[in-house]
Amino acid sequence: MIRSMTGFGDASGDHDGAHFSVEVRSVNNKYCKVVLRLPETLQGLEPELDAALRKRLGRGTITLTVKCAETGEGAAHEINRAALDKYMSQLKDVAGGADADLSVLLTLPGVLVPSTSEEERLANARKTVLPLLGKAIDHLQAMRKREGMALSEELLMYRREITQRLEEIDRLAPGVVADYERRLQERIQTLLDGSDVGAEPADLVREIAVYAEKSDIAEEVARLREHMSHFEDLLASDDERPLGRTLDFLAQEMLREANTIASKSPDARIARLIVEIKGSIDRIKEQVQNVE
Repeated sequence: MIRSMTGFGDASGDHDGAHFSVEVRSVNNKYCKVVLRLPETLQGLEPELDAALRKRLGRGTITLTVKCAETGEGAAHEINRAALDKYMSQLKDVAGGADADLSVLLTLPGVLVPSTSEEERLANARKTVLPLLGKAIDHLQAMRKREGMALSEELLMYRREITQRLEEIDRLAPGVVADYERRLQERIQTLLDGSDVGAEPADLVREIAVYAEKSDIAEEVARLREHMSHFEDLLASDDERPLGRTLDFLAQEMLREANTIASKSPDARIARLIVEIKGSIDRIKEQVQNVE
């Protein structure tokens, strides 16, 4: 089953006096590009979060946003008494013994320090953020699958259009050589009308054989039909791996066969059908850019 590259998922939870929210968004990209937006206190989790995203998501520009709001007593910083006493002592010396404004002193570097170490904060956050990320990715993947089902229906519609036109080409192709033979005989008859010279049957047969070989599109039609069958099999596959690049390559091969048919067949009706086929292939190529 194919998946779209566009999706959104989120999850939130509380742990040890802190509220965490995780959002994952993805849009189209030929490769896998991860963008992390984390609070400064969680920067140490970047490698783990990046690896978790890349393990689950194959393609797309993936943006992860993590927010943290401390709601418990752990949000309160502790006062570094030694640093505060040092600042007060220096200010009294400068100000001649005048009392310093304590609110100002608390804003000075090193006076207020976190109640827990960076490693402890990361360890506590890791216990919550990684499971929340897993849930957010699950929600994103569910959305990608829903959009992938809609994409699959649209791609199958284009496949049916191409198949119908190939059937029409199969019906017209045998008459192309017969029409050429008839027109050739008419032209020769017109040129030789009133002349004692006649056309050699062997020459006519050779000319028609050469034309038939040059305009034979059976092989290209068969290959295009095989590509369409492979295309349908991929859309119906239960394979969880990303299929977007494979579908894109297959669409390029379809277009190559259609171009070859157009160049080999001089029949106007077949040419018109090929134009319609190429239009459907172009729409396939546009839509598979959205497939993971």
